[in-house]
Amino acid sequence: MPEYDDTNRGAFFRNKKKTKPNQPDYRGPLNYKGEELELAGWIKTSKSGDSYMSLEVKEKEPYQEKTSAPLGDFDKDLPF
Repeated sequence: MPEYDDTNRGAFFRNKKKTKPNQPDYRGPLNYKGEELELAGWIKTSKSGDSYMSLEVKEKEPYQEKTSAPLGDFDKDLPF
């Protein structure tokens, strides 16, 4: 079976983690000419009452794990 080529393709998923009105209603990955991007969309209503989706495309940010402690020289004060 040949490997799937996702070049110039993307997907949209409802943003279930939306907690603020300015966060996108939909999000998803987008591959354009081999570059991995992020796609975001907001459902809006025009002045005439028609619904439409406003889109934003940006470079994909590298994944960074969230840490609970700040990085630094915190172990120098430990007694052991």
